[in-house]
Amino acid sequence: MAVRGDIRNVAIVAHVDHGKTTLVNAMLKQSHVFSEREEVPDRVLDSNALEREKGITILAKNTAVKYTGPLAAELNEPEGITINVVDTPGHADFGGEVERGISMVDGVVLLVDASEGPLPQTRFVLRKALEAKLPVILAINKTDRPDARISEVVSESTDLLLGLAQDVSEEGIDLDIDSLLDLPVIYCAAKAGYASTRQPADGDVPDNEDLEPLFDAILKNIPAPEYEEGAPVQAHVTNIDASDYLGRLGLVRIYNGNLEKGKTYGLSRVGGSIENFKLTEILRTVGLDRTPVDEAGPGDIVAIAGVSDIMIGETIVDPNDPKPLPLIHVDDPAISMTFATNDSPLAGTEGKDHKLTARMLRDRLDHELIGNVSIKVVPTERPDAWEVQGRGELALAVLAEEMRREGYELTVGRPQVVTKDIDGKLNEPMESTTIDVPEEYMGTITQLMADRKGRMDSMSNHGSGWVRLLFTVPSRGLIGFRTALLSATRGTGIASSLSAGYAPWAGEITTRQNGSMVSDRAGKASPYAMQKLQARGNFFVKPQSPVYEGQVVGVANKPGDLDINVTLEKHMTNMRSATADVLETLTPPIDMSLEESLDFANEDECVEVTPESIRVRKIILDRDQWYKWNARQRRQNKNK
Repeated sequence: MAVRGDIRNVAIVAHVDHGKTTLVNAMLKQSHVFSEREEVPDRVLDSNALEREKGITILAKNTAVKYTGPLAAELNEPEGITINVVDTPGHADFGGEVERGISMVDGVVLLVDASEGPLPQTRFVLRKALEAKLPVILAINKTDRPDARISEVVSESTDLLLGLAQDVSEEGIDLDIDSLLDLPVIYCAAKAGYASTRQPADGDVPDNEDLEPLFDAILKNIPAPEYEEGAPVQAHVTNIDASDYLGRLGLVRIYNGNLEKGKTYGLSRVGGSIENFKLTEILRTVGLDRTPVDEAGPGDIVAIAGVSDIMIGETIVDPNDPKPLPLIHVDDPAISMTFATNDSPLAGTEGKDHKLTARMLRDRLDHELIGNVSIKVVPTERPDAWEVQGRGELALAVLAEEMRREGYELTVGRPQVVTKDIDGKLNEPMESTTIDVPEEYMGTITQLMADRKGRMDSMSNHGSGWVRLLFTVPSRGLIGFRTALLSATRGTGIASSLSAGYAPWAGEITTRQNGSMVSDRAGKASPYAMQKLQARGNFFVKPQSPVYEGQVVGVANKPGDLDINVTLEKHMTNMRSATADVLETLTPPIDMSLEESLDFANEDECVEVTPESIRVRKIILDRDQWYKWNARQRRQNKNK
């Protein structure tokens, strides 16, 4: 096999908030991608508005840095070595992005927080790397944290790596265990742009004031791309992008052969057919920009134009000797939500140019399927509703939020689990959940998880006043858990989870003790009515905001739904004004985000999503019809 020595392809993988994007930022700065006068924002690769708001990476992205340091000359590449860097999400809900990112590279840098250590998503991304037989570089980040415990984290990470390697080997994948034992370790403070091979004291920055040791580790441990001389062209489509001038772009990794602008190639479709097309443009990534080139060779990661409907997983081949590559495999979905048209009385009343129809909604979901390999769209009995299945609640909530910002109005159902029938028994997805909380809340969290059918697997205390609890719990039990955790721990609890396969149905789980306050008529919420009713619970709506029959306008203090007239006005008299002294005494309403609304919704509720508003409502709006439906449900449950 021939080797392309002037390229390295590497992915940065880690748990959420361990510093992947910050590290890529530092690599770009120290490679002189930006001019001296250019103002560089933090986390420059998190270009999506939702990514900046949530502080997490959602989409896998690639960039390229040109290394021209002393090691380039030693490796006989005096003009420099191009390092293609793929920044992957750290959240398992966006696992499809991780799998696509890993399919493009020849090695990974595993980033681990010097205080938190390996967490569930660390396990997830590392397992994907080992299954692909990729070499691993361990980078311990945030060594300057006051609560850093560097030696313990290195030991935990090494144990995790060897444990996963054994699991993967037992599944029939041949791994080189000796190379894993000789794991290169780099100590980083990504925010400062420091890295070193020498371990600093806990809480100190590394003793080297640049990232040269990290670049050295990448060039020495990540193999250069290999290819077969004279082999027909093979280029795998791993991502989709778009250009205002060129239309749809396919991001491809070239494995064999060369791509030349203006030539005709074959595109091996997902279904197996071969379709010829003319390659109209090749764009190579340089820093954060894409530069047109006439040719690209083995090992290059480039964007190409020429096919208006190119899709992820397809292969660009030689039309005379087509040899397509395997499709990208992604794990099965575990959570589903129903996406339907907005049929509330307020549909279409809040603004112009809103996208309301079933056709528009279906077209948008079809468009999402092109670029998102980890979701499925399944038709339902209703022509205006679809079941959207994904890895987790967050991934589907992000899709709904993106659609809302694009002008769509829709109704989103409460998250449900995707069950399987195994040996004639109903099985449901399980999650391995790690929870970090202050010691005083340990009993509260244990009770909270017990109510959700969670089983404690382990408990560890690092002596810092915090305890780490590991539970196995049904995925159903984690719907709405984040809000309950933050309430129970006064905002201090941190939870993360990872798929743990399937297990028999665990029985009924009650995730919400409080009932809903439901409006029994349409109108406008009056300050007078809200003042009289606020002793019964907390409101979601503001005074004078429109409400309709069946809308959930608040959360009750007690179990069970409470029908209320939130539109009642005070009658005018000659004694005093109808609104005097009322507004001053109202408790401010609870302002819930889309994710919090989906967590809050009960089985018989859904969420109305519009560009201006997010409302929780009953699926059956008419209160008389809802009571009849509820009575039938109780009878059916009693007869089971």
